[in-house]
Amino acid sequence: MNSPNQDEDDVPVKDPVKYGELVILGYNGSLPSGDRGRRKSRFALYRRTKANGVKPSTVHILNTPQDSKAVHSRGQHSISFTLSRNQTVVVEYCHDNDTDMFQIGRSTECPIDFVVTDTSGEGKECEDPSVAPSTISRFACRVVCERNPPYTARIYAAGFDSSKNIFLGEKATKWKNPDGHMDGLTTNGVLVMHPEGFPEDNRQGLWREISVCGDVYALRETRSGPSRGKLAEGESSALRDGSLVDLCGATLLWRTGEGLLHAPTLRHLEALRQELNAARPQCPVGLSTLAFPSLPRSHSLEERQPWVYLTCGHVHGRHDWGQRPERREARGGGEGEGGISTVRRECPLCRSVGPYVPLWLGCEPAVYVDAGAPTYAFVPCGHVCSERTAKYWADTPLPHGTHAFRPTCPFCSALLSSTPQGWTRLIFQGPID
Repeated sequence: MNSPNQDEDDVPVKDPVKYGELVILGYNGSLPSGDRGRRKSRFALYRRTKANGVKPSTVHILNTPQDSKAVHSRGQHSISFTLSRNQTVVVEYCHDNDTDMFQIGRSTECPIDFVVTDTSGEGKECEDPSVAPSTISRFACRVVCERNPPYTARIYAAGFDSSKNIFLGEKATKWKNPDGHMDGLTTNGVLVMHPEGFPEDNRQGLWREISVCGDVYALRETRSGPSRGKLAEGESSALRDGSLVDLCGATLLWRTGEGLLHAPTLRHLEALRQELNAARPQCPVGLSTLAFPSLPRSHSLEERQPWVYLTCGHVHGRHDWGQRPERREARGGGEGEGGISTVRRECPLCRSVGPYVPLWLGCEPAVYVDAGAPTYAFVPCGHVCSERTAKYWADTPLPHGTHAFRPTCPFCSALLSSTPQGWTRLIFQGPID
């Protein structure tokens, strides 16, 4: 289903140019309520049949509200910077034949191509806005892609609303640059991290903030602080394969069209699952054969589901051996994947004591950094992936709260353990080990 702001002839044609995909971290392949229309866990950006990009053109300095109404009535895209009650700077934007624009935000209005809501953690989608106010802007950001090679995609804070306007009020953080053009930041900011050499190595870049005009700044003291950070000289808003975009409530992963060609597919992950099950791993206690559920992921535990002692990595079937109820640690609403419920147990093989959780295969191919065997699990959620993938995300702090950064599981958004690390190597009983 296309965004309502797309013409019918914007439907991707045969073999269209694919700029890339934006994937929301924490949903393991699909939203809990299912992917529907513009609300889904991943969004593919294709070259449109007709360019819809815009670029700055005329600047107006207005001193009365009537002047502002006259400018906005022209039906052009514009950004309004309110300096005081008596002065507003309006930057008009004109059509750009060389770019396509895609908008992301919480709003379901027509200008938004990709509707994103808050990720509350452990793979849950925040459905009831009355529980906690959303921190994601209704018109959070926009991605502008060049229609010609190398199809560079750039991120900008804020998106144009139904009136084709971006409005920065009197209290918003804004300024005039030395060259005279106005710029500003959104309330909770749009943060970006560009990795170095993704996915070949695991060198993360620095988290930065992107301005409304696409400049790059160091972070503010707090997420919504009144003063902008220092300009990051020489840094760009151009997205790279593996770039992360944080909207203060949801983190998005950008994969380029070229990068996706080399990434594992869901079919490959299914082949790895079948290979794992074909080795017939055994439960050392019950001596039963274990098997990972088929993809896409199941929402409930199955009888032959593998479980793991996270402290040591020994894989078992579900059993009641060594349970210590007085040390129970509960997170979430049950023992299914949607919520993490950990019970401290004593491993019957090595006597180590720690959480004992079911294992779930990571089903979102975009977060994998290689196509290696699923032999590592994140702690404490038990999502399984390749060694390099587990170590990459355990070394990647994501924004958490107003100024903290913590590594999280890319499949369910659970905060990873900090001691000794956020992953464990799985030790299977049988031919796999």
